[in-house]
Amino acid sequence: MWTLYHFPLCAFSRSIRLALGEYAWEVTLDEQRPWQVSRDFLEVNPAGYVPVLKGPSELRICGAYAISEYLADTSGRPGRGGRRENTLFPGKAEARAEVRRLVDWFHRKFDEEAGRCILEEKLYQRYPEARRTPDPELIRLGRENLRYHLSYVSYLAHHRDWLAGERMSFADLAAAAHLSVMDYLEEVPWEKYPEAKEWYARVKSRPSFRPLLGDRLTVLAPPAHYADLDF
Repeated sequence: MWTLYHFPLCAFSRSIRLALGEYAWEVTLDEQRPWQVSRDFLEVNPAGYVPVLKGPSELRICGAYAISEYLADTSGRPGRGGRRENTLFPGKAEARAEVRRLVDWFHRKFDEEAGRCILEEKLYQRYPEARRTPDPELIRLGRENLRYHLSYVSYLAHHRDWLAGERMSFADLAAAAHLSVMDYLEEVPWEKYPEAKEWYARVKSRPSFRPLLGDRLTVLAPPAHYADLDF
């Protein structure tokens, strides 16, 4: 039995949940709060962050990068010569490099410039053990940067079938994971970015996305359009 340690609105965890869904992996979810790391979880991942994929024989794969590469290496469609086709990072070396560039863009740049500050200021402080006064300047800066990233997604969606090229890849899952968190927090002005919205709607309509649309936090409910495929 496989277990994924995650937090429902952790974009890194969400990207892995999407990847697991694309490969039809069945896992047990174990929720961990990022601001309240337990000793038991530190034994699973000494770094103290999610996601972590725990498998049989005490196998532990820590972090979205490592997990996505593991899934790509061990799953996928059967290919020629008995080898599996890498569907998370498809294509030749150059195409796979572009996928990884965009994954890094969202997992690093988007998270640092927009996602993290909005999430921490709008959500974390709602929990009693992490309660504090939100910083409106950080939220303002995050929103400003979010518009820049939405413009970039629109540019990519206009010039390509999917963000990294002709085929859907882990770049789309990573980007959609981060934007889905912002959408849960009602922070995405979709009407101003129709091309980004059309791309997101395609990812959102995939079966792998359904569990994410069912996520609900007791301290904060999503807007009505969050689970609507025709938003």
